[in-house]
Amino acid sequence: MKQLLITSIMITMTSINSMSAQSQTLNFSQVKHFEHQLDDVMELIDTAEVKIKLKEAEENYKIKPNEINKVRLGIICHETALNLSFLSKTEFKGYSKKSYDILTELIENPQTSKELLPFISSYRASALSLVGAETKKLKFLGEAFILFDDAVRKYAEVSYLPEFLRGSVAENLPWFFFTKRKFAKSDFQSIISKQDQNNDYANAKVMSFTYWAWAKQRQGKRDRTQTVDYLNRAISLDPNYKAGRQKAEDLKKSLMKQ
Repeated sequence: MKQLLITSIMITMTSINSMSAQSQTLNFSQVKHFEHQLDDVMELIDTAEVKIKLKEAEENYKIKPNEINKVRLGIICHETALNLSFLSKTEFKGYSKKSYDILTELIENPQTSKELLPFISSYRASALSLVGAETKKLKFLGEAFILFDDAVRKYAEVSYLPEFLRGSVAENLPWFFFTKRKFAKSDFQSIISKQDQNNDYANAKVMSFTYWAWAKQRQGKRDRTQTVDYLNRAISLDPNYKAGRQKAEDLKKSLMKQ
């Protein structure tokens, strides 16, 4: 029994060290370089902008089907599914599957730049959760969270995306998915903690969404001071209403009436 326990501990430590090493092999500066190239197609809330970016990405990939254009196409297909597919009966159906397929091709290609993997793996997991929502097949949601967990283990130290997208999916699940909904609290707190340690960890748009999402999960009187502070941060980081400002303002007004 003692030998089994020691073996189990050794296997666990080896796995942890392997995952840490995987993050350490990624060049943070290169990850941020790719983030700047992808930022304009990530986390969009304006449906008109989504349509424009989708058309641009499709045309650019036809003209120049390189790696970065393929990633951009996969991500904007995800944003199209998220923002438009549930509002349309036909035109934008299937974009979640298209996003998943594109990103799967990239992640299975051994030539794909490793610093792009945090983006590819995170959006791939989120795309699969959208496939589950569109097809109403719960197995895809379960598989999506397995992919999310893998992305978090491998890349959360160098990219906010694994936890940001997992938390974003979790916060929108019905209450009976309580084992998955827990990530809505822990993931956004984790991003804030990492941002406190490194101001370059996430950009203003992401932090605006993150502070609002944190506050939405903690509306009780016990957390009121911190909640209002984070709502104010969400508002100040989004001067052009491209991220969490509007929802943060609405939530703050609601809390002030209580």
